Parts: sequence; C-alpha cells; structure tokens
Amino acid sequence: MGKIIDGRAKAAEIKSALREEIANLKKKNIIPGLATILIGSDPGSIVYVNMKQKTCQELGIYSEKITFPESIEAEEVEKEILNLNKREDIHGILVQLPIPPELKYILDLIVPYKDVDGFHPENVGNVANNNEENAFIPCTPQGILSFLEDLTDLKGKNVTIVNHSPVVGRPLANLLLNRDATVTVCHVHTINLQQFTKNADILITAAGVPHLIKADMVKQGVIVIDAGFSRVEGKIVGDVDFEAVKEIASHITPPTGGVGPMTIAMLMKNTVKAASLSLE
Repeated sequence: MGKIIDGRAKAAEIKSALREEIANLKKKNIIPGLATILIGSDPGSIVYVNMKQKTCQELGIYSEKITFPESIEAEEVEKEILNLNKREDIHGILVQLPIPPELKYILDLIVPYKDVDGFHPENVGNVANNNEENAFIPCTPQGILSFLEDLTDLKGKNVTIVNHSPVVGRPLANLLLNRDATVTVCHVHTINLQQFTKNADILITAAGVPHLIKADMVKQGVIVIDAGFSRVEGKIVGDVDFEAVKEIASHITPPTGGVGPMTIAMLMKNTVKAASLSLE
C-alpha cells in the first residue's frame, strides 16, 4: 500500500518557517498584508476566503476582505484594485476565483509584485521562461511541486497532468519542464486518457471529476497527487479512486488534507515574499 502524503504536516512545516520570517519583518516595521476580493456568494469561495483569513490571523499577517455582489460594475472592482496597488500596508492582492467571465481581465490589473496568486502575464511569463526567482508561482502548483521535490528527483521522470487550466495544469507543466521532467498534459476531453496515465511515473490530476482515475489506469509504484475536489452525496472526493489506487501507488495524497492545506500555505509564503520585496 502506498504511503499517504500528509499535506497538513507539510503545510505546518512551511508555516513554522514563515513565522520566523514574519517576526523578522515586524522588527523592520513591516506587517505582511493580504487583501482578498470576493465577488458574489459562491459557498465554496466563501469557505476558502475564510480559511485564508484564519491562516493569516494564525501567522500574524494582516488580512482584509473586500466583498462585492455578483452584479457589481467592473469599474468598481477596477477602482478597488488600483487603490490596493497603491497601499503600502497591502503587499498581496488576491481575487478569489471563480468570477464572472466578463471580469477576468481585472486579474491583469494587479501589479505583478502584489500578484500572490501568480496569474499576471509577467509572472506567468517568468515561470514559462525558467525565471522563477523573479516570479510569484501559483499556489497550488507550488504546493504540488514542494511535495514532489521531497519525494523524488524530477529529472527525466514521465509526468502526466490531467488539467490544462492556467490555475494548475499550465503553470505546473512549466515548473516541471524547468526541472527537466518529461511532461504530458491531458484533460477531460483527452481521447483514451488511460494510455497517458498508465505511462506516468508521476500522475497529477485536478479535473474535478469524481473517481476519474481508476486502479487500472496507473502503473505500480506511481506517485499520485490528487488536486481534484468534488462533493458526492455530501462527501468530499477527489479525481482518484483513492481506496483502489492507494494499493498500487508508492505515494498518494488523500481526498482531504493533501493538496488543499499546501495551497493555503503557499499563499502565505507568497504574501511574506511580497512583503519582503517591499523593503528593496
């Protein structure tokens, strides 16, 4: 049976290191500040924002939540972002996704050095061009990469990603290519998905399709990172048939307590990095 990857424990390690960094910043009269913009009343988004605010409070990061109704005029959101860009007490700005399609352009209005979600074209380009030290790396890919670098040498490994979104799959593919992995990017429309997943030394999925990955779709000893999230009959499940696949995998993340805690930990890490940059 595969070893369960404990995201909560790994996130706790990261947050412990951040506490020391935050304490050092406070000695220099810098309190890291994160502003989160929430548009609409999506239940999942509300939960995520509250979790982020709670973690900020635990670490001593200043947190501010700005909420707008889904019917908000784009100009109002623009005005808020431009104001946050100028504020010295706010080092990181995050727009909680999903947002209405007509508002997606507002993500590009956040200045790159406060873009702690890593979605600004400048940050995307730096990651794609293997210039990670000058980029903010999206939080979920950064968390997944942290798991993998603990477990294996990525050079030459066959990695299959089942997600091609700009939030997970695309930046993660670039991060892995930067480390000389051999990367295949698939998605829910891929024909004969099994031929790609079966070949993977490392399988990462974030398709949001319950139990998409079955035991007969992976090879013995594979490392499985499941960033999928769905609710089935009130229960949280991932993309992977966890109970069956864990018997085949060498390491596997659980449906809860895996990637999720790491995503939030990496958001805190990016916020502290942004605060540190403000000293330069």
